[in-house]
Amino acid sequence: MGANGGRFSFSRTSLILSYRVILVKSIGSGKSEKEPRFAHTAWPEPLAFSIQDAYMPDPERLLRTLQEAAKAFRSTPGRTGGVLTLPDAREVLIGGDLHGNLDNFRALLKKADLAANPHRHLVLQEIIHSRFSYPQGGDKSHQLLDLTAALKCQYPDRVHYLLGNHELAQWQGQLIAKGDVDYNGIFFEGVKNAYDSRAEDIYAVYLEIFAVANLAIRTPNRIFLSHSMPSARHLERFNLADLEREERRPEDLTWGGTVHSLVWGRDTRLSTAEAFLAKVNADLVITGHIPCEQGFQVPNERQIILDCMGPQAAFCLFPTDRPLTFDDMLGFIGVL
Repeated sequence: MGANGGRFSFSRTSLILSYRVILVKSIGSGKSEKEPRFAHTAWPEPLAFSIQDAYMPDPERLLRTLQEAAKAFRSTPGRTGGVLTLPDAREVLIGGDLHGNLDNFRALLKKADLAANPHRHLVLQEIIHSRFSYPQGGDKSHQLLDLTAALKCQYPDRVHYLLGNHELAQWQGQLIAKGDVDYNGIFFEGVKNAYDSRAEDIYAVYLEIFAVANLAIRTPNRIFLSHSMPSARHLERFNLADLEREERRPEDLTWGGTVHSLVWGRDTRLSTAEAFLAKVNADLVITGHIPCEQGFQVPNERQIILDCMGPQAAFCLFPTDRPLTFDDMLGFIGVL
């Protein structure tokens, strides 16, 4: 056991030290670049900057960390298939879509302060696909996946990863693009540029992590956490039991399937939220997926949307040991 109650703290420490150049403020300007939103900006040239090879994690050590993280995600207490129930959590901090934004990831870690709050859980989502690139090409967002894996090893029972539509697309080889930019292609290119001869092995474990990422998380006070929720036209087919299966069926992962519709939906009408919550036996839902200029949106009285991709990055830190009203939940939203 590590000093903070984790099982594999050596791996997290190694990765944090390896990435120390990108986890601290950029020297010179005093602040690091924030990632622009996909939905609100035209596609610019990728944001490219160099990291010395000495600061990148050793591929062999990273591979072991990723493998241990995949095991930890699969064996998290309270997991039933792809649905995780948190019976022992007293607090949950959930952030919005990160898309490789290491600056906001660091700020979430600081806010979570897991070492000082042993009954607090941290929920991350939509980690991959960004505009940060290596000088030689390729998306750098795999670095945030590396760090998430290390953090899972440090806090195996209290760090959780919600599958997003970008992870589903990368995992299943489903095209996801903007203009002529293929997110899946540049993600693998980044892995290849970072880890060279071990890139294929590391990428294979990334896919294993996507396969065991949580599809949804339930809290004792009936708050439901998922990346999105199905649109009205897919709700009739949606079945919570499909998420609780140990293995995903091919039809769950394609258009209209239970998993696909859960991570791709953009229907935020109150009637849809109410019908969805009835299906999952919950009172309120917190999602991501939809970009928010202010870091969060409240589209209806049953749903909160969070976004951590840009300068206005929002989180919700709420207790799970008592019933909460929607107004209560609004009071627990913060901006990094």
